[in-house]
Amino acid sequence: MNVPNTMRAMLLSGPRQPLKLAEVPVPAAGAGQVLIKVNTCGVCRTDLHVLDGDLTEPKLPLILGHQIVGTVVALGDGVDRFELGQRIGVPWLGYTDGTCRYCLRGQENLCDHPEFTGYTLDGGYAEYAVADQRYCFPLPESFSDIAAAPLLCAGLIGYRTYRLAGEHVERLGIYGFGAAGHIIAQLAAYEGKKVFAFTRPGDTVTQAFARQLGVYWAGGSDELPPEELDAALVLAPIGALMVTALKAVAKGGVVVSGGIHMTDIPSFPYHLLWEERTIRSVANLTRQDGEEFLALAPLVPVRTQVTPYPLEAANLALDDLRSGKLDGAAVLTI
Repeated sequence: MNVPNTMRAMLLSGPRQPLKLAEVPVPAAGAGQVLIKVNTCGVCRTDLHVLDGDLTEPKLPLILGHQIVGTVVALGDGVDRFELGQRIGVPWLGYTDGTCRYCLRGQENLCDHPEFTGYTLDGGYAEYAVADQRYCFPLPESFSDIAAAPLLCAGLIGYRTYRLAGEHVERLGIYGFGAAGHIIAQLAAYEGKKVFAFTRPGDTVTQAFARQLGVYWAGGSDELPPEELDAALVLAPIGALMVTALKAVAKGGVVVSGGIHMTDIPSFPYHLLWEERTIRSVANLTRQDGEEFLALAPLVPVRTQVTPYPLEAANLALDDLRSGKLDGAAVLTI
């Protein structure tokens, strides 16, 4: 395929600096890698954490973006999973060593020497990107490029968070009803659960949006739900919500944090944790998570609410995400 020598990319030069549009060389696909013509790339809260310096070890300069949907335009040596012209998706987890004790026992999401797309590896806020074939996914045909992008992190990390809530969950709370929340609410409702959506206090627009997606109840995060919860997913990066969620779960309930970064969790009395309540976190994802979720998404079927932005408006998309202006997900169209 005809691939140019240079491409447009939005570059991060340092923490708390706006991204700058630049013309940079198109990367070459190395052994085991594919070169992708990027069609769309989702904008994630983790991108904000990298931009703001909350995640402190990015490669610099850096191309953000880890919800990449694109077309394979070149194959590195040894690539056998994909073909030229195939549409694939690239998620946050971009590489694991395969040899550490976590990888060897099936916990590759906890690998000792991982690489992450859009953090330690260049991502998809650009016209082209390279990725390790082992950590890419074929995408369901029923999703357009723009609709598929949020599945690759909001969907995948949301799915892992949801699964770690455990079995026997009939009443599920979701704190933070953004990109991940609106996807997982649909999946949980499809699986017969009562879903309780918690938004910023007073955000009646998002609460109405949640009801449209089939949640049983929607209200502010300052409210207690009308029924005790069996589990709660905290998808907003606000540590105090972990305590709020603990107050809402029943005996044996589970509170799961789905974020890679969160403000400090304030102290709380032991009686909130007693009666075998559990708090836990999610780290990254496994390829199995991706395969399971991408098989489920068309069955629900998941409907992603998307606001598109052109590549050069990446800073605006990040600002809108930060300020809470979005219902659903922001996606760059390349």
